[in-house]
Amino acid sequence: MPSAEKTPASVHEPEPVRSAVAEPVQPTREDEVAAAGSELIGGPLGRRALLGTSWWTPVRIVVLVTIGMFALGLVQKAPCYHSAWFFGASSQYTKACYSDIPHLYQGRGFADHLVPYFDKLPDDMSGGMGYLEYPVLTGVFMEVASWLTPHSGTIQYQEQWYWFVNAAMLLVCAVIIAVCVARTHRRRPWDGLLVALAPAVMLTATVNWDLLAVALMAAAMLMWARSRPIAFGVLLGLATAAKLYPVFLLGPLLVLCWRAGKWREFVQATISTVLAWVVVNLPVMMFAFQGWSKFYTFSHDRGVDFGSFWLIWAQNSSNPPSTGFVNTAATVLVLLCCLGIAALTFIAPRRPRFAQLAFLVVAAFILTNKVYSPQYVLWLVPLAVLARPKWRDFLIWQACELAYFMGIWMYLAYTTSGDAHKGLPTTGYHWSIVMHLAGTLYLCAVVVRDILMPERDVVRRSGDDDPSGGVLDGAEDVFVLGAAAHPPRHAAHFEGPQVDWGRQLPPSSESRSL
Repeated sequence: MPSAEKTPASVHEPEPVRSAVAEPVQPTREDEVAAAGSELIGGPLGRRALLGTSWWTPVRIVVLVTIGMFALGLVQKAPCYHSAWFFGASSQYTKACYSDIPHLYQGRGFADHLVPYFDKLPDDMSGGMGYLEYPVLTGVFMEVASWLTPHSGTIQYQEQWYWFVNAAMLLVCAVIIAVCVARTHRRRPWDGLLVALAPAVMLTATVNWDLLAVALMAAAMLMWARSRPIAFGVLLGLATAAKLYPVFLLGPLLVLCWRAGKWREFVQATISTVLAWVVVNLPVMMFAFQGWSKFYTFSHDRGVDFGSFWLIWAQNSSNPPSTGFVNTAATVLVLLCCLGIAALTFIAPRRPRFAQLAFLVVAAFILTNKVYSPQYVLWLVPLAVLARPKWRDFLIWQACELAYFMGIWMYLAYTTSGDAHKGLPTTGYHWSIVMHLAGTLYLCAVVVRDILMPERDVVRRSGDDDPSGGVLDGAEDVFVLGAAAHPPRHAAHFEGPQVDWGRQLPPSSESRSL
């Protein structure tokens, strides 16, 4: 028998999977809704298409689409810009173009050069508010816009300019959000189009100043995805200085780093978050404490407000819940939700992705809160895209938010039009609240399903583990509960790319499964 030639071991080794997996994901090839929508511009990408040879990169296209949709949002506000903000009690609602920005230019002292937090506002100007009721970094944003506004001419002219300057600054924030989302998942840059084309973003972008905090949070998510925990913490601290909700992202990060044993990175992120927040807030806290604390006292003392299920209860009860009760109950509910999310993290068959938990915890905070303003949808959009980049589910949720956007303005038109009763009565408004709560709950449900059944996760089916997870991406588990250490039964029948999710528990004394 002739002797066989010795063949190098490398010849027998399979081709590396990473090179194939590293190809960008084309949504028109994996998403039926994206494929159908692409018919408007020539249909899905062909198999022989040359990628990476054109100036029109995904990120540049996302930026241009974001600017175009933002411009459409400005056009939608045009009836108010020209007259409805200034004339008629209900016209800004019947035309669905309301914005806080022009009204607070004079109502919070910017027209009179009053310094936010330091100068007390006259009661007849602020409606008894006393001080600016926004976090410090948002107040700085508002003040900078005031500096860029001409303080001459009629007050209407100044308010128009103030809104326009703010809109230009908010456009920069919108572009930052879209770019960060497009770059967070390296292989999924086209997911940024979900942000760019989101109709709720177009309609609510200039209702308030929320886009500043959202942009800082999206940039923080990008930094974490790039394994830069200190930069993540600094940006998250700044985002929290602009709006309170971004600090909740530290909760999902805690349980994920716990499961993966990445304590060093979590501590770095937490400390830098606290330091960044303190650097922004401490000067105002020290020299204008009463003005600085207004945001927190106002948030605590305000009653049940628009968009929440608490409002439905209050308006349909002869004994509506008190503000103190709602504060306590909402706190208990959000804590229970957070505990549920933590338990889900430890028992899930595969470690959940960071974006999934971030979306769930922010959604839980909004759903249980005593107010769910129409612009709060902006908080969720980038997280929803990263958590569940599926066009069908995203559009279902957006349709519910559009129904609520129209519902709240038509309800306010009804309540401000006197005997004319132009708009939507209370019962109709309650149904619009139910719709937008149901839309958010639906998206939460499919994200939870993806966590419990990771083979249904759009991102993981493409061959990734946790592309927004940074140091968590592909990391081993060191702490799980229950059946999480064992392969889920339903995964055995899944036909798709096999993914190295984060390897089996190591047999070291540090590993622990219960």
